[in-house]
Amino acid sequence: MAGECRVDQQVSIGRRELVPTMWSNVVSLNTIALELVPPNAERGREQALEDAEKVLRCSAEAGVAGRVRHVMIPGMIEEDSDRPIEMKPKLDVLDFWTIIKPELPGIKGLCTQVTAFTDEAALRARLTRLRDSGFEGIAFVGVPRTLSDGEGSGVAPTDALSLFDDVVENRGVILIPTREGEHGRFNFKCDRGATYGMTQLLYSDAIVGFLTDFAATTEHRPEILLSFGFVPKVENRVRLINWLIQDPGNEAVAAEQEFVRKLSDTEPAGRRALMVDLYKRVVDGVGSLGFPMSVHFEAAYGINTAAFETFAEMLEYWAPDKP
Repeated sequence: MAGECRVDQQVSIGRRELVPTMWSNVVSLNTIALELVPPNAERGREQALEDAEKVLRCSAEAGVAGRVRHVMIPGMIEEDSDRPIEMKPKLDVLDFWTIIKPELPGIKGLCTQVTAFTDEAALRARLTRLRDSGFEGIAFVGVPRTLSDGEGSGVAPTDALSLFDDVVENRGVILIPTREGEHGRFNFKCDRGATYGMTQLLYSDAIVGFLTDFAATTEHRPEILLSFGFVPKVENRVRLINWLIQDPGNEAVAAEQEFVRKLSDTEPAGRRALMVDLYKRVVDGVGSLGFPMSVHFEAAYGINTAAFETFAEMLEYWAPDKP
């Protein structure tokens, strides 16, 4: 409940422990979320139903049936022309959710919403429809990389955080720990009313150092959705994940891209071990800082059992639903 102050119970994470912390805001999502990208419009309903079936089948085959509590559906917009996989027109987030929701009993929605090209009245109507359809959290995002912050005729994401606090209880932002100036950017977003931060795909433990510094200099303790992505062998040929996390000239990101290449070149068992080791370091490091934590999984090349098996092994170490 907004404005309510809560004391979290101390729980163990591996050999580390979460410190009890006081924080005021909405109740945590406390979730395992799975990203589902809306299918191309040309396949529409057929592909959407196939995706829902894969979620149920692959999670059952990996032994984690019933544990995904949210699907996270990104609002897709065209970006750079050098995207490794062509961006074709896709189903709208709400249309996609309307199709898959009956197929995924007990699962709620999270999504990202581009705000920069929509005026306040239209955006309020859109957010209300999303909320009423079962989206429990909405992360506000701005312009694509081809534009500069502040461009766009609509509402800035930071303004949306406070403008729509009466519409959306769980208001999220994207957190990129390797981005220059991110500490001040994230603090400002929390000042404006962000209740959670969903990280960019993590291929290093940079988030630990980032949040350690953040916790030492601010009282904000938003929920952190830690994002991890499965890397298949095809990545080194297509390089989609490499493109998604790119930040030219940033040495920290270059190291993450090298780790992605290493994962793609490693045989499946070794690849899984590397990802689980990273997961342990991130969870242990962040878990001692007092931030509510959830996990967000992504299979950028599509849902499959191999991805779910990797996610399942991560969840064996720590999971929000089994502290």
